[in-house]
Amino acid sequence: MDISVKDIAKKHSKKPETGFEELYIAVRQHEKKVYTDDQLKALPDFDTHSHEWEIRKQSSGRLLTHLGKKHKYLNILEVGCGNGWLSAKMADMPHTDVTGLDINHTEISQASRIFKKPNLQFVCDDFNDRTFDKARFDVIVLAASLQYFSSIVTVLQQALNILNRGGEIHIIDTPFYDPPEVGKAAGRCRDYYNDMGIPEMADHYFHHTISGFGGFNYRVLFNPGNLFNRIFKKEPFYWIAIYK
Repeated sequence: MDISVKDIAKKHSKKPETGFEELYIAVRQHEKKVYTDDQLKALPDFDTHSHEWEIRKQSSGRLLTHLGKKHKYLNILEVGCGNGWLSAKMADMPHTDVTGLDINHTEISQASRIFKKPNLQFVCDDFNDRTFDKARFDVIVLAASLQYFSSIVTVLQQALNILNRGGEIHIIDTPFYDPPEVGKAAGRCRDYYNDMGIPEMADHYFHHTISGFGGFNYRVLFNPGNLFNRIFKKEPFYWIAIYK
């Protein structure tokens, strides 16, 4: 049984208690990635951090094309939607209801103010399968957010619990590492946040391997390591779909 996105947003309108938001916003400010309203409206077309946004423009474009080819109603959840730009793009597709979920009250508040669409709502809460009660989704998207979850298995099991039969989970814009590289990547991450003066953030950033999907029905829809993509696409991130 589905419930409306408006009901979901109304139920979860209060800011959850967390120390993560303060650390995350401090990092974003240091990286100059706290965007003005006008900058947010323009995403992913943006001159600042242009290489990063060109990558995200390509990956989101592939996802939107894939979803658009289904030609049917889709109830979509984006987990870790941040400032909501991708949720807003998905809500522009016909026959969709979109819920953007993030624990970050600062960015969710901006998203709610900027992206006003009748089929789009934003929810400020952490993610688990109890957040949505009887709500069920056809598509769940994690874009540049899986790295903030400590366990691939846990987050995917929770997502599958609220996914309709025949539904899909899509993971884009997240780095994955070969097993021997995980420790080195974690060290570089800790050095990065130490240099920034926000060392605690390293405890909230996790380094996953593709092997974490081994127990799930998944496909790699974009592999940055194959020869064609290395030569012509030059994008660093996998696109992985999990099916129910």
